[in-house]
Amino acid sequence: MTTDLAAITREISTIATDAGAFLLQERSRFQPEAIEYKGLNNLVSYVDKETEKQLVEKLSRLLPEAGFITEEGTTGQDADQSALNWIIDPLDGTANFIHNLPVFSVSIGLAQGNTPIAGVIYDPNRDECFSAWQGGGAYCNGTKISVSPATQLSESLIATGFPYNSFDQMQPYLQILESLMKQTHGLRRMGSAAIDLAYVACGRFDAFYEYNLNSWDMAAGVLLVREAGGTVTDFYGGDTFLFRGDVIAGCGVHPELMRVIQEYWTK
Repeated sequence: MTTDLAAITREISTIATDAGAFLLQERSRFQPEAIEYKGLNNLVSYVDKETEKQLVEKLSRLLPEAGFITEEGTTGQDADQSALNWIIDPLDGTANFIHNLPVFSVSIGLAQGNTPIAGVIYDPNRDECFSAWQGGGAYCNGTKISVSPATQLSESLIATGFPYNSFDQMQPYLQILESLMKQTHGLRRMGSAAIDLAYVACGRFDAFYEYNLNSWDMAAGVLLVREAGGTVTDFYGGDTFLFRGDVIAGCGVHPELMRVIQEYWTK
């Protein structure tokens, strides 16, 4: 691919920032009756859908040859996962948004098959724009970032997420939580996987792990972590995380964290 990824990423950052401004505008007048349910505890609103429409329109103009993999399915098309695709979450952290908890984000990734090559995560509440492109490093508001120097779980702060509709692996998941509670400085659950990954990339968290994720939850974030010097794998150390759903992203604590997860994980 000969596209200027640095220039593309700058354009994505502008598009994400505009979308974040729209989210804040709508949050100020959001009403509970606007909530819809896609499934058990899987919430959506007109804000998610309208933001996605805006993103699809602008990204289509930016790179017409790319397909779309989107959370709300506004394009009405099935994307070829092996091709060049925009992978977007217009509002990562919908439950937080609905409950007026200021932890949500816009996540825009560009992937060639299984490989993210450009990505932006914008947190409108903190006005932080995290960006990365393949081979170009990772940045927050234009300043280069890197993962934490931590190498041991005993000196780490770990982020994770809780499943909302897939509970068949709850027992091993809780065993992992118990083990990590005893071995780390603590665990955090922010409610936006994109923000979790951005925070790993800039060293606020030392690692993040979760299962039952979708590609739009992590496409931008895993690239950020890699370009910031971190390691990203699935739970078994492989490279299938983007469309598989389980991911470990971290600094030097990654191998130790993976061993803990594999001790209990059975799927």
